[in-house]
Amino acid sequence: MKTLEEYLEDQREWSTRVFGDGKRTEGILKHIAKESTEVRDDPEDLMEWIDIAILALDGAWRAGFQPEEIVLALVEKQEINFGRKWNVPDSENEAVEHIRKR
Repeated sequence: MKTLEEYLEDQREWSTRVFGDGKRTEGILKHIAKESTEVRDDPEDLMEWIDIAILALDGAWRAGFQPEEIVLALVEKQEINFGRKWNVPDSENEAVEHIRKR
């Protein structure tokens, strides 16, 4: 099984070859929005969720981050989220924000 860093190296090589260089930020965000609609239509389709993850990772390396940085940021951000206090969801259909310190 590949490490996430190895996966990101392979993805970067493939994506650059197929879609070219450049940040492609707006195009990637538009594609994420399209994939979000597909997840809404079929939330049990794992591949639609994975499409969003792949696009987000593509955007991160295109923004200039190296595979090791992306993996470290994933771990760091999750640790930050684990340490935060979260509001109680009002509804299954609403976003839940962490409680912001004032």
